[in-house]
Amino acid sequence: MPTRRDYMLIALLALVISIVCSALIQHPGYTDAYYYFNAAKRLVQGQGLTDIAVWTYVGLPMDAKLPVPSHLYWMPLTSFVAALGMIFGPNFDAAQIAFAPFYIALSLIAAWLGGKIGGTRRSAWLSAIVMLACGYFMPFWFTSDAFAVYGVVGSLALIGIGMGRKTGSPRWFALAGVCIGLAHLSRNDGVLLLPILVLVALWPGHSLRSALIGIALGIAGYLLVMSPWFLRNLSLIGAPLPVGGFQMAWAREYNELFNYPPVIDIRGFIAWGLPNIFKSRLDALISNLQTLIAVEGTIILTPFMLIALWRRRLDPLLNGFWLYALGLHLAMTLIFALPGTRGGLFHSAAALMPFWAALGVAGFDDALAWAAKRRRWSLRQARGFFTVFLLLWLIGFSAVIFAGQMTRWNNAGAQFQVARVYSGETIMINDPSAYSYFTGGRAVVIPNAPVDRLPDIFGRFDVSILVLDEQVTTPLQSLWLRQNVPFYFKHEYYNGTTRVYRFRLD
Repeated sequence: MPTRRDYMLIALLALVISIVCSALIQHPGYTDAYYYFNAAKRLVQGQGLTDIAVWTYVGLPMDAKLPVPSHLYWMPLTSFVAALGMIFGPNFDAAQIAFAPFYIALSLIAAWLGGKIGGTRRSAWLSAIVMLACGYFMPFWFTSDAFAVYGVVGSLALIGIGMGRKTGSPRWFALAGVCIGLAHLSRNDGVLLLPILVLVALWPGHSLRSALIGIALGIAGYLLVMSPWFLRNLSLIGAPLPVGGFQMAWAREYNELFNYPPVIDIRGFIAWGLPNIFKSRLDALISNLQTLIAVEGTIILTPFMLIALWRRRLDPLLNGFWLYALGLHLAMTLIFALPGTRGGLFHSAAALMPFWAALGVAGFDDALAWAAKRRRWSLRQARGFFTVFLLLWLIGFSAVIFAGQMTRWNNAGAQFQVARVYSGETIMINDPSAYSYFTGGRAVVIPNAPVDRLPDIFGRFDVSILVLDEQVTTPLQSLWLRQNVPFYFKHEYYNGTTRVYRFRLD
């Protein structure tokens, strides 16, 4: 089993990797990360939970104007964490500092689970290394997004649930409830952990009284964390939580997230027809299976982690984990199919990764022991050879993924050079959060709406400039092609990749 010295060395290794990787990443890189960073920066500058970039109209109060209340679609904990880092300065480098402890914590959680599941010091170390070099997740731990935060609080919630089941002590469920509250505060789908707690607490094996106490303490812990956020939302929108995220269950295409008016309802979903609904869920199933294999299992570990989970399915420590893993994949396939395939499952699977790391190593060792016995190998030599191969694959795979994302993220600002000249005005653009990060200007997102809806948005948010690119929404293709342009748009600029219009009513 791992010693205190092992944990210290693992933490040191994680810290070194975090410092190097964070230094190589210069910008948040994509909409989610820009959004959380922008909100954190405004918070530390004394402007409260507000935003000058509207990336979706879903969830906004109908009378909202710039600056708008922030976090009415995404949850706030990631911005709070980034803001803690900004005590060293309101910039991205400082924000990254606050995410390093979460990356370190993930490696330590994986090591602990590796020791519990694999039963050896070797399995603990190898689980930690798998967690540190986990393929597609690798660059995302070091930017201002929810991956590292949700990974830690979500996996701790699952450990609390598992230990509550294993020991029968309600105190573990209380700890799990607090972590579930933090998980929900970092991602909307963190609330899925709460019914898992209830199911596991009621699992046969312990007294009903103990189970009910555990459930009560778990819910109390959850409410302790979430109540201040519920009260904030009640004062702003008259409800404890916005309904925007739940509306995406009825989306027929991902671009409906940018509808204006922001209406996504069950009537349109039903009118879409059973064949389309079935196809969308089948597509989501295929996509999410690919995520399980390539992203969660880093390709090579997928069969091993599933074998290990099956062999240990009765382990009380894993009850909450496999229930959550199954429920999450089903929810992101059957209910939230479109957001699930566009990053929702990827984000939420962060909480599974320490478990998958430990199970992957356990399954890897199980398979080696079986093969060595069947083929009369030396188990020690086989472990040495195949472990080196596994580590080389993980490190190489992670390095390639990291390098590709780092290059894209570090060069992301170039596309806003044209729009930068309008930073003194409010503009409409595809990625307003990124635009606001690079220029400090106000912006709203290009809607999934007909051209005749634009004057309403322009008037409401005092927008004067429209910046289009080749990824324009379908209803606005005519503006991109400069066909049937309404009189209130004056064409100002075109360079082959960007087209600019000025809105005017004179």
